[in-house]
Amino acid sequence: MSDEDIPLPRVLIVDDSRMVRASISKNIRDRFDVREEADGEDGWQALLVDPSIQVVISDLGMPNLDGYGLLERIRSSKLSRIHELPVIIISGEEDDNARVKARELGATDFITKGIGNVELLSRLESLTRLARATRELEESREALASGSPIDPHSGLATQAYLEWHGNQELALARRRNGDLAAMVILIDHFDTLLAEYGVHVTELINRKLSKILSSKVRKEDTVAQMAPGQFAVLCPSTDLDGCSAFALRLQRAIDKLVMTYRGRRIRMQVTVGIAAGRGANEALTLSQLIGLAVQRVRAGVDAGGNRVISESGEIKPGELSRFARLPVSIDHVLMQMRSGATAEVQLRLPDVLLTLMPLLELIETEFRCGVPLEALRHVQRHGGSPREEGPVEGTTTKL
Repeated sequence: MSDEDIPLPRVLIVDDSRMVRASISKNIRDRFDVREEADGEDGWQALLVDPSIQVVISDLGMPNLDGYGLLERIRSSKLSRIHELPVIIISGEEDDNARVKARELGATDFITKGIGNVELLSRLESLTRLARATRELEESREALASGSPIDPHSGLATQAYLEWHGNQELALARRRNGDLAAMVILIDHFDTLLAEYGVHVTELINRKLSKILSSKVRKEDTVAQMAPGQFAVLCPSTDLDGCSAFALRLQRAIDKLVMTYRGRRIRMQVTVGIAAGRGANEALTLSQLIGLAVQRVRAGVDAGGNRVISESGEIKPGELSRFARLPVSIDHVLMQMRSGATAEVQLRLPDVLLTLMPLLELIETEFRCGVPLEALRHVQRHGGSPREEGPVEGTTTKL
């Protein structure tokens, strides 16, 4: 995994006084990325071309376009990312008339030029959270309106789709007496990370885990975020042992990951709760299956975290050596071939062989037709799998 340089929340400071801009920038640059403009017109052009700006701090008295004019343009913009931006106005403590006018034009907050560092940071962090929540709500509404199964913020499946698709997979497992497994993954000490590094960094950690999960699961698996720092994975055609083996590999990959934030190293560990059921168990619902996984992840957290917990207790490396890979759904493989995705199937042939080997052995035993079992076992043992790839020890990701 290559290094990623993810910028801090960006604040636009618009003021014709270079000293005022420098003073505000000095106070916030440890927690925010700063862009400075000396006039309202320049500030407006910056907003049009820079979608990363999350908060605007503007003076009122400026040449060309003053703060009132900039505020009017922002609130009348047809672009929702600009229209909804929080705008903080720099005003004099006794200038009540200016505050009233700015408020009527849509100002979000006011600060004085001598505001303290702690208060300024607190207001900015609150407003960036507000801006982020507003943006995510708008994206979620658009996704809902379009019927998209993908959460636009995390890039994973929505919880509604997880429930709908999971019930379909459960019904399919019941008809075929197949398996369905669920994992609940929890970032250890998430509250501590939030208290120490703030919302911005924990969201980046969430995003990183989302990317890792997306790259590790199979095409037929479904991943959704249940809450900050908590994810659910549904694995069709997978029993408890296969799911446990996958959870251990995922845990090892995450444990090797090192993130850096302003020179500080952050390591992430996860606890995984696992539940699985056979299709013949008519009494088991999807919510009960996920609920069992939630109970087990909580048990793992209570035991100290950084564990994989199933119905038999903690699963440790070495206990599942014969389940080096997850079984593959043959139905999904055939569907991929019919749709022309032959290259993807070729990459997964060792896993396909792992799933089919008991059937091939039975066919050879019954019919003695010369199935090359030893050659196939060699391919199964030594062939590569794209899901086996992961971060190498010492890999560092910059936040």
